[in-house]
Amino acid sequence: MNFCPGCLKEAHETYCSPCRKILFNGKKVSHILPFSRPEFDIVKINNSEHLSISGIQVKHSLYLDGNILKLNERNGEFILKPIPHGSFQNLTAVPSNEHLSMQIASQVFKINTAKNAIIFFSDGEMAYITKRFDVLEDGKRVLQEDFAQIMQRTEISHGRNYKYNASYEDIAKKLKEHVAAYAIEIEKYYKLLLYNYLISNGDAHLKNFSLYRNENFGDYILTPAYDIINTSLHVPGERDLALDLFSNGYTTEAFQYGNKYTRPDFFEFAVRIFSSINYRRVDRFLKEIISNKERIIEMVNRSYLPLDLIEKYIESINMKRDRLKY
Repeated sequence: MNFCPGCLKEAHETYCSPCRKILFNGKKVSHILPFSRPEFDIVKINNSEHLSISGIQVKHSLYLDGNILKLNERNGEFILKPIPHGSFQNLTAVPSNEHLSMQIASQVFKINTAKNAIIFFSDGEMAYITKRFDVLEDGKRVLQEDFAQIMQRTEISHGRNYKYNASYEDIAKKLKEHVAAYAIEIEKYYKLLLYNYLISNGDAHLKNFSLYRNENFGDYILTPAYDIINTSLHVPGERDLALDLFSNGYTTEAFQYGNKYTRPDFFEFAVRIFSSINYRRVDRFLKEIISNKERIIEMVNRSYLPLDLIEKYIESINMKRDRLKY
């Protein structure tokens, strides 16, 4: 059975019509690029205390010429992420891992994500492609800032681990400062954080959350989610979350007892960040994130992950789901 390299639906040898519409404005773009994998410069890994998958990934810019994707130096319409080089495990599965994680977020949990797909070089090597959400159809760039920029944190000012030198509660506080529609956007942020935890994304750092200008109203809102990946497949023993959940070293009694985040931690987090707490609504968020087990398994089995990693992906989700139950 063939699956669409975009949405993973059955009986498609290339991108289905809906995927072509959202990715390529309906143009019949092939899932095979007209060139082989480019030659890369040697990736230099620094002596950072916290090495990450995203930190070793080389990204290329693409633009659409008719119905052909072509490389350009920058400011393209798409970002191409080939298999990265480095010392982590199962690196050939990074593109399929990110694609699956993004598709589950979008299709199962209705999280607004950057449009994405699997694509192949002409020599058959797999890559991940995502459509830039900060570039409008007329080529205009939308003003966007990630939370490292918003918090004015750089390697010079905060050291090599500046992307990890904060908490998710700190992000929520900055969200409240800069976003007029905070009550709406904070729920989106909370749901995205729960999802990152569910799929074991241990690399959701400050630069992986961003705000951009709402062109319709001129205010700032969260960008679509991006760079979501199950890091446990590549970094065994990775932390549950890239950042601490709470500010100022606070931990719940539940965390102190088991040294891992569980349902009480995320309930307490909701109490701290929501403008007005609705316990039933928080409970509904938590119930939703541990639901849809069968649908998730179905999507994992359709993915481009190797068979041995399909089992590991499901196991990691089941473990986190158990922690979020009553």
